[in-house]
Amino acid sequence: MGKKQHEENFRKFTFNPKEGIDNPAMVITEEAESESTPSLRLCVLKREEGETYSFYLRLENGREGHIFRNVVSGGVADRSGIRDGDRLLEINNCFVDDVPHPEVAAMIRMVGNQLCLLVMDGKEYEQALSQGQDLRNLIRTHRGEGLKPPRLCHIKKDPVSGLGISFTPVEGGKGRFSVSLVPGGAASKAGVCKGDRLVWMNGAAVSDLSHSALSRMLKKCRDCITILVIDSESEQSYIKQRMPILPSMAVPYNLPYRARKLHLQCGPEGYGFLLRLEKTPSGHTHHVLREMDKDSPAEREGMNDGEILLEVNGELVESLDHDEIVNKVKLSGQQVTLTTITPQGLDFYSKLDLSPLLFCEDESAERQKEDMILSSLTEELLKNEMDVTWKPRLCSLQKGPLGFGFNLGCIPHKPGTFISQVAFGGSGQSAGLCVGDVVLEVNGQNVEEKNLEDVIMLVKEGGHFLSLLVMDKTAGNDVRQTDMAPRDISDSEEDDKYEVSIL
Repeated sequence: MGKKQHEENFRKFTFNPKEGIDNPAMVITEEAESESTPSLRLCVLKREEGETYSFYLRLENGREGHIFRNVVSGGVADRSGIRDGDRLLEINNCFVDDVPHPEVAAMIRMVGNQLCLLVMDGKEYEQALSQGQDLRNLIRTHRGEGLKPPRLCHIKKDPVSGLGISFTPVEGGKGRFSVSLVPGGAASKAGVCKGDRLVWMNGAAVSDLSHSALSRMLKKCRDCITILVIDSESEQSYIKQRMPILPSMAVPYNLPYRARKLHLQCGPEGYGFLLRLEKTPSGHTHHVLREMDKDSPAEREGMNDGEILLEVNGELVESLDHDEIVNKVKLSGQQVTLTTITPQGLDFYSKLDLSPLLFCEDESAERQKEDMILSSLTEELLKNEMDVTWKPRLCSLQKGPLGFGFNLGCIPHKPGTFISQVAFGGSGQSAGLCVGDVVLEVNGQNVEEKNLEDVIMLVKEGGHFLSLLVMDKTAGNDVRQTDMAPRDISDSEEDDKYEVSIL
């Protein structure tokens, strides 16, 4: 297809970044690339209630990647531009090429009736891998910078200042609103920032609303609202790339309820709970967890009486009968993973028309991830006989909804600090901080010989702004090596609980 014809095809479609699109897949690059550069296609799938996406996603022997097969002609996937043999790279801006296939399938099931998929032609995908191309870097090159995720913020009304938020129409477009805040008010504390763009409120897109209709909608809210917002710069990036802004892409802030994953090890008397089929106050029938035995695996893992079962080992149980669920638990052997939520939590997400699985907590997995990061840091720092070189970087941060968005760690009984964790979507990540960076200066003051407590004090003294000189292992000056393993400050040190996370 020639470039002129290609442009003519796109003129036939209108685009609203807050509702999505139904037009065929789009090449992300604005200009023609060389033939050796693979093209990425952004495909937005919207289905009606009860409709399927009309494709299979599977793994195949002798082939890499998540492969689209049986794409139904004229179906949702076909209309969006997905072709048989394409490879899936991202779901709603989340890279999934290296994610286990069952988890990818689960992500597609939980996002609801709209999907934003980044795909690549099968032959180009295989060629890219054979050439050793980094798919993540390829995506970053095509997409460019300035694409931060939206935020899903739950605001509880303050008795004095109310919700602490108002909306102003943005010139040049219906249904576009800028956020104004009461300083220190409820909305500000819930992760909303001044100048944010409003995308969605209480489960409804605002793209077709007038300002007066939005004001009436806001007045009807009693004690709280849940809104989807995004910074104005990122909104422009989404519009430029013709990408919808979806709640399933969001970073959650202040949500009152979260689903949980419970990892249970079978004891001598079993798992120690009952599973019952009950009708909840909302009138729906659910599988409910009851009567945890004292000191049982269920009680030790934190299971609460009355929680609703959502998944067994990652498989949804909504359509299963009682005996089928019991059999799945029994077939798990000596361990099982259950996903649960409170009845109030399920009602909260149902009213927003969102899956409660979108923002599921897995404390055990987070602990394992942190342990792996620290273990990796330990291995790197203990390479005593290797030349380690570093390159300094100056990172400027402004405190946001996540604070400064990073954690500090230290070497036991030694001066010096390093970045042990960086919060996704936070100020630290935006400034370029990376896990493992060594801190050289705080606000212009050298801290190489200072203990963690002194570094924390310097960070606090800077108020809402922070300048860090850090270094990573790429090139530059030699740095002294250590024979000690890194650690985060212990949670048992009461004065340091707050100071480990730089908020």
